[in-house]
Amino acid sequence: MQQEISQNIPQVSRRIFLKMAGLTTLGAGFDGLETFQAQGISLVVDPADSIANAAPMQWAAAELAKTLTNRRIAVQRCTKLTQATTGNLCIMLAGSSSSLAQPLLKAGGVAVPSVPEALGLVMGQSAGKPVLLACGQDERGLMYAVLELVDRVQYEVQPVAAFTIQKPLVEQPANAIRSLTRLFVSDVEDKGWFNDRAMWPEYLTMLATQRFNRFNLSLGIGYDFLRNVTDAYFLFSYPFLLAVPGYNVRVPELSDAERDNNLAMLKFISEQTVARGMQFQLGLWMHGYQWLDSPNPNYTITGLTPENHGPYCRDAVRTLLQACPAISGVTFRVHGESGVNEGSYKFWQTVFEGVATCGRKVEIDMHSKGMDQTMIDSAVNTGLPIVISPKYWAEHLGMPYHQTDIRALEVPDPKKKTSTLMNLSEGSRSFMRYGYGDLLKENRPYRVLHRIWPGTQRLLLWGDPVTQAAHARAFSFSGSAGAELMEPLSFKGRRGTGIAGGRCAYADATLAPRWDWEKYQYTLRLFGRLLYNPNAEPATWNRYLKSQFGAGGGAVEQALANATRILPIVMTAHATSAGNNTYWPELYTNQPIVDPTINGNISHLYDTPSPKVFGNVSPLDPQLFLSINDCVKEMLKGERSGKYTPIETAQWLEDYAAEADKQLRLAEASATNKKTPEFRRMVVDVAMQIGLGRFFASKFRASVLYAIFEQTGDRTALEQSLKAYRTARTFWADLANRAKDVYKPDITVGERTFLRGHWLDRLPAMDEDIAAMAKKLEQAKPGDESGGGRVQQAIQQAMGRPQRRMVAGRHTQPSPFRAGQPVVIDVSFEKAPQSVRLYYRHVDQAERYEMIDMQAERAQHRATIPAAYTNSPYPLQYYFEVIESPDVASLYPGFNAERTNQPYFLIRQA
Repeated sequence: MQQEISQNIPQVSRRIFLKMAGLTTLGAGFDGLETFQAQGISLVVDPADSIANAAPMQWAAAELAKTLTNRRIAVQRCTKLTQATTGNLCIMLAGSSSSLAQPLLKAGGVAVPSVPEALGLVMGQSAGKPVLLACGQDERGLMYAVLELVDRVQYEVQPVAAFTIQKPLVEQPANAIRSLTRLFVSDVEDKGWFNDRAMWPEYLTMLATQRFNRFNLSLGIGYDFLRNVTDAYFLFSYPFLLAVPGYNVRVPELSDAERDNNLAMLKFISEQTVARGMQFQLGLWMHGYQWLDSPNPNYTITGLTPENHGPYCRDAVRTLLQACPAISGVTFRVHGESGVNEGSYKFWQTVFEGVATCGRKVEIDMHSKGMDQTMIDSAVNTGLPIVISPKYWAEHLGMPYHQTDIRALEVPDPKKKTSTLMNLSEGSRSFMRYGYGDLLKENRPYRVLHRIWPGTQRLLLWGDPVTQAAHARAFSFSGSAGAELMEPLSFKGRRGTGIAGGRCAYADATLAPRWDWEKYQYTLRLFGRLLYNPNAEPATWNRYLKSQFGAGGGAVEQALANATRILPIVMTAHATSAGNNTYWPELYTNQPIVDPTINGNISHLYDTPSPKVFGNVSPLDPQLFLSINDCVKEMLKGERSGKYTPIETAQWLEDYAAEADKQLRLAEASATNKKTPEFRRMVVDVAMQIGLGRFFASKFRASVLYAIFEQTGDRTALEQSLKAYRTARTFWADLANRAKDVYKPDITVGERTFLRGHWLDRLPAMDEDIAAMAKKLEQAKPGDESGGGRVQQAIQQAMGRPQRRMVAGRHTQPSPFRAGQPVVIDVSFEKAPQSVRLYYRHVDQAERYEMIDMQAERAQHRATIPAAYTNSPYPLQYYFEVIESPDVASLYPGFNAERTNQPYFLIRQA
């Protein structure tokens, strides 16, 4: 966390600051800002300081010198402060516990925490010279301090302002692992960047500057199942990289020269990553080698049999790790989508043996789907560091907290028949498919890393400091180690759908950046910096926005922020599918409100309740959110739970869209340069997300009204539903036409129609469903109003602006508990409610919530979680449902006004 020290700073430091800002002078040699710029900077590094002389630190110091030179500031390199040129500002680079750093830290009343990656920036004076101390607890912390100065020099209008450290800056990481994954999934779209030796240094420098400490290059994830394979490049990765002695395993269609170049590139990328102080992780997602029902693959594998498959993979991974010593971790998909039957423990023990015998300690990261204790034990028994990485919000990105509970469809069904390939992840371990499952035991012998899958939003620009900070706090939930983001554009061109001409899919070539990731620099800046420190100063991103958009930077920040909140809310409240291969809200394929049989484009929705109509869809967090049909049942019954309704969700979306629209207009009016690709890209992407918010809000309202009609036969409800649905269609048509000449007509992340195409393609299905609803209205008799006042009230609520009262509660969380001891929970409220219910559960998604009616005791409500229940290896999570009257209920803590908090309480074990 960032710590702004408030102690008095030595007077000379304040004068130095004023001088550097050009507001005063300090005497001879400091005659104003221009003179200072001419005299330059002295970088001081003590040769005896092991932290300051580590390789990543030397790279960072070179980056600082280069950036200063580019901004026309003279740079002097010194080993002693006495060597610095008189009149220069001295920047001292040092370990925070070094003899050079300690006097300056003490003089400033500053202490850099004794934790890995902590950093400090402090102004001071030493030997009569003005000094800016950049220090770190370790080499990575010092590197971040130096890169902070690089970033400031690069983006400040006046580069000298980069060194105006009025208050000491002290930061430490909130998340131990801060990782970004880049996926190779397409021969056509990914070979270019993989082999681009000019791109990698720039890309990796950006990641290090934004404080990512791990980079994962993932291979073999182009397919989930080895059927209908057309693009197999790197799919079974080993023979695309090397020949393994003792095996004649080859890719006949691949030349030895290209194979050797692939290995050379992997070595280059991994070494460049390590040179920038990051861990290089190699993802090997596929271990199957036979393409089934695939008549036209571009590459095949020969020389493997069931008998030598395991030994070959063991020896191949060992040989690969020895050939690329910069690889410090390997990510494996160990469930059935790896091409290996679930429960094949002997196979994976053999593969792990290859990692364990490579000659150094290499981390094993296992994707958690289908994970069971036997697989965990197999990995832990290697003695290597083990990470298990579950999905965060299924294969999407929801609101910034861990879902309170999983959908009913993920709860194991003992009657369900499963395949041999997927016998665990589709059977007894199905609750591991889309969340942390039962991994968060106390005292676990592995670390848990939350992986963000690219499903909700793949293409349009996003970035919101407020919600990103909230996500960052969630990634340490129950002792978790952090997060890994599959970067924007992940899966672009997957499953043989690569199209040449740029991954960003721009039809307007003037919008395309040189390298695809450059479009998302703001996204990645926020993700990395806030993952490191959720309390980072706004200047961290404001200087970038100001450099890009001038006076419009503030409005751009708010426009993007509000637009960014839209699709995650849709995903949380309305999860048509947890899989990214079937549900893509950003380029939504219409699901009918009226009749699932009227068009054939929803047959793929295997994991949504039947009948597969819009109103029957489950929220991705069904513990806190109501489906549309269940919401209407409550409304008509007149007995409400505290769950959030689709009408509330619609209002959130409308409000965020309205604010984003307001801020976008301000940005268009105030931006310094409106013709740059950066500004034009931002404008169209924000405008499209505004349209998406308004579309989904209108469709939610339309579906609620239609459900009222279905459950009551009320014609007015149907009339209003049709009106709202047509409004939704108008919003979609507007955003689709805005995208018409901006994005290509076929944007592909898969081969099926719902994974490719354009927003315009989605209109016919909407028209068909609207026509079916209009036909229903024609058949409804005029004046057919079968409901009474409660029905009319429900209609008004569906069309209105809901106002949920925020309950003011007082609750002190109990101290950490001991397993097998009861836990007493007390809560009180300013306005005495009719009743209060306590919902609680182990932090284990295999389980469902328990409920207790709390007992009123004077001004408090009290309940006890029994000792028998706490006798488990898990922490506890809980929340309250507050009933004020039969038709008024709420949740506590619920969401705050910005919807950025954890809406439940957590108690760890002592």
